[in-house]
Amino acid sequence: MTFEEFVEARLQALLRYAVMLTGDPHTAQDLVQETMIRAQLKWRRVATSQTPERYVKRMLTNAYVDLHRGSWLKRVVLRGFPSTLDRAVADHVDASVERDQMWAWLATLPARQRAALVLRYYEGLNDTEIADVLQCAVGTVRSSISRALATLRIQIVPAE
Repeated sequence: MTFEEFVEARLQALLRYAVMLTGDPHTAQDLVQETMIRAQLKWRRVATSQTPERYVKRMLTNAYVDLHRGSWLKRVVLRGFPSTLDRAVADHVDASVERDQMWAWLATLPARQRAALVLRYYEGLNDTEIADVLQCAVGTVRSSISRALATLRIQIVPAE
């Protein structure tokens, strides 16, 4: 498979995955573009792997995690993550409100926990596959998902 064939077949799926990770379509596009440039430069290595899509998805996930890590000089933030959970607008449809609320909740999670949740519930990967993408132990995946869900539970069910 050539790089061009891979891009034609998988670009939209990678973009959807990046949107789920970032919560912002513009950031997702930038992240996918940067990842695809890196993938093209390493295409021989990517193409010879057993699953090129998983290899590129790992590159994309690492780029997302690195986006929130490191020096502030490496980042230009034009729009920050929402600090409050009250983003829903009263005149929107219920589904839009729920979707916006979920984006707000996901935005409060650390990058690795958010990536683990997206890989589990959006991409449908099991613990071993997630560990492969995130390059960590299976136990780390389980604890990341557990902590993320605990954090979300606290946010969803307000303290009495």
